[in-house]
Amino acid sequence: MEDDSEPEQSCWAYLPDVCLSNMFWWLDDRDRSRAALVCKKWNQAMYSGSLWRTRTITFSGRPSRSNTSEFESALWYVKRFGKYLEHLEIKFLNPYNAVLTRKFQVTMRGLLSRLGKCNSRLVSLTIQHLELDRLVWKNGIRTQFIKNVSTFLKRMSKHLDYLNLKGARVTLEEGCELLSSLSYLKNKSFASEINIEDFFSHHLSIYSSPLFHQTMSTFRNLVILTLNYNCISDDLLDILCEHNAHSLWTINIKCHIHDPHGQVVWGMSWANLAKRAPKLKVNFFFERVMKHNSLARILLAEIPLRSISLRSCYFSDPDWSMRPTLTNLLPAYKHILQKLTLEFNNDHELLDEELLQLVLSCERLFFLKVWAFLSVAFVERLLQNRAEGKCVLCTIKVRIYTTRHETSEEDRLLRDIYKKFRNLIDSELNYFVIAYPMV
Repeated sequence: MEDDSEPEQSCWAYLPDVCLSNMFWWLDDRDRSRAALVCKKWNQAMYSGSLWRTRTITFSGRPSRSNTSEFESALWYVKRFGKYLEHLEIKFLNPYNAVLTRKFQVTMRGLLSRLGKCNSRLVSLTIQHLELDRLVWKNGIRTQFIKNVSTFLKRMSKHLDYLNLKGARVTLEEGCELLSSLSYLKNKSFASEINIEDFFSHHLSIYSSPLFHQTMSTFRNLVILTLNYNCISDDLLDILCEHNAHSLWTINIKCHIHDPHGQVVWGMSWANLAKRAPKLKVNFFFERVMKHNSLARILLAEIPLRSISLRSCYFSDPDWSMRPTLTNLLPAYKHILQKLTLEFNNDHELLDEELLQLVLSCERLFFLKVWAFLSVAFVERLLQNRAEGKCVLCTIKVRIYTTRHETSEEDRLLRDIYKKFRNLIDSELNYFVIAYPMV
């Protein structure tokens, strides 16, 4: 007698679609393709849009056998799954020569062209650290690449919400062309976040450019703006006040030693913006801009400063002193400052007392990171004040520089301090303190 019953199914055949999709989510492209060959159901799972919404496409910048597969894989992905894409990041790692930049440009032309035709949901685009001012970018390749990206941004401008072109290093005209592409259709852009830190080439005084101001006036819904201080001017602050005060939440500003930062910005402009945008918080990041007269011209009391980072990158300069900055400038923000990062070589001056008094005066400071020449006693005094409720620090990260090769004595003292305040550290603090030889 023949058995008409169906063959017994594996338990995998009854796996819910949501579980199958989650399983596929953890696989790389190669394994997903292999899994899709198992059966029809698994093949359908391969084309679930949720698997392909976010993508990072990485191109190596050096000649290798994998280069060809990288470029081909990127094009394959866009052709098969580009219509699902919502968040795209493209990385081009340290291009080695003009041959690779040319290959990258040609690949990006095809990739962006295809994506522009099939995709209507991309909300986030990140292409960082291109450094288009390097010699490996020949003029023709550079010009064509910028044209390709600009054309793509025009197509995506209806729904693109986030654009990150940090480190592009373009000219003023090229940069404004790219940013203007976001307002191509309606002469207005409703992107909520743009990152143009190190977007323009070094040494450009962007703050004095009417073209830049005209370009920035097209943005009408900015929530987060990241840029360099060489873009900041009274005109820009007035533009932000007029068009984005209702939405503006955060401005991140980098000030680098090689960028022009001698412009005069009036406190009234900052005060007007802070009044019109009451939720606004400003974060400053200084790279090797440490002299008091330069900082005093920039750090105006009217700025709603929430975070500041001052880094000298190990450079020691006896012509500058951190003391007036700690005692005169930063206390102006004692009611609002929340995060403080200090990384400098102060081997010519001791700052334990000044730094401790600054921390104790800042009533909302919850994050402290310090790399400097300090005494071990500073850490103990800081923890004692935290234990007594005289500050509200939640994160303490300290690297104590020393001129000695051997740090065994400092290490022993730091272990004793940890034992003394162990209950506080383990229960309430993100704590990391070490001694570090600076020789």
